[in-house]
Amino acid sequence: MGLKHQAFFYSLFLSRLADQILLFLVPLVIFQLTGSVAWSGAAFFLETLPRFLSFPICGALCDRMSPLRLLRVSQLYRAVVCFGGMVGFAVFGGVGWLIAISAVSGVLTTQGLMAREVMLPQVFAGHRFEKVASYTQIADQLGMVLGPLVAASLLKFWSWEYVVVLTAVLFLAADGAVNAWQRFVRPTLAEPEVATGNWVLPIMTALRHVVRLPGLMEVVLLAAAVNLIIGVTLATSAAMVTGIHGETETYYAVLQTAGAIATVIILFAIAHTAIPLKTLGLTAYSMIFLGGVVTGLASSPHVYALGFVFVVGFDKMFNVFIRSMRQRIIPRQDLGKTTGLVVMLNNLSQPLAGLLVTLFAGIYGAGGVITALSLFMSIVGVLVGAVWLRRAPHEAVAD
Repeated sequence: MGLKHQAFFYSLFLSRLADQILLFLVPLVIFQLTGSVAWSGAAFFLETLPRFLSFPICGALCDRMSPLRLLRVSQLYRAVVCFGGMVGFAVFGGVGWLIAISAVSGVLTTQGLMAREVMLPQVFAGHRFEKVASYTQIADQLGMVLGPLVAASLLKFWSWEYVVVLTAVLFLAADGAVNAWQRFVRPTLAEPEVATGNWVLPIMTALRHVVRLPGLMEVVLLAAAVNLIIGVTLATSAAMVTGIHGETETYYAVLQTAGAIATVIILFAIAHTAIPLKTLGLTAYSMIFLGGVVTGLASSPHVYALGFVFVVGFDKMFNVFIRSMRQRIIPRQDLGKTTGLVVMLNNLSQPLAGLLVTLFAGIYGAGGVITALSLFMSIVGVLVGAVWLRRAPHEAVAD
């Protein structure tokens, strides 16, 4: 990608590192305080739902305002939220402040992700998008590698409040890196569209694209099915590892790190290998399904760890497939608004998974919920595959 863009990727890394620390803290701290898998799932639902519901508005903003400005606002305000939340905790007390910080920070994270998604095709116009997406995912994953280790290590010496303060500092550092990159590269971005009409119009445009653009609805369904497994894995992993399988916080942090390292290796392979796009998607989807089944049925921590690494490791491979498909299907002028709606539809299944854990883990166990959702994912994959196979001859004739 070139030395001149290094600060841009440093910013992605620092931002992801801070965000991952928050995501690591919430289910773990709630489970430690309550001893309940159901409450851990509820906390995950509350912290993730706002970030996913905000995608359409954040996407529409990226078509109407400078995405670079929105990226910087996202990082600066996340630091403000962390500092402000800790002031609230100091005055009023209560672990609810941790969930609130993560929820509000999640909305701002969404804005940063959408801004980045709109910027990438313009900033890296001369590069293969699968390669660009792989490198951005690598920066994300390096943050995920260190996030659990940093959080788990600090929790041995600090209470969670001080760890949150550290995340605020990391968000400030991420903003500083973007500022340095902007001054050095001076990127030229397309002028945003002139804002006309109310906020319903861009969302209606996005809805029409989802329904009418060939292939987009299928991509949404596949991503939503994958995110059910990602969501149920994230919502239950702390309880499964430290509760059901009786391992330590350090084991949990090392497990998350192992998944992130596996992802980095996979993404480097994608960046340097020209794999057909649908082969990429099929491989990732199948491995995530396999990982979900293994985690759901696992009777020992090491078997669970194997399934967890499969789910987490191949998630970002599938993400490269999804992002590349969106770039091919969605018109550039509507990329922000349509991607925002699509990503919301993709990801609403994550907090839904947390809610399902809350409702059914007490009856069927966390493993039963994971296994059932994995089987549902396989049904969605078979149905979408059948649609694509049926459409393929018609596309060949059209070509």
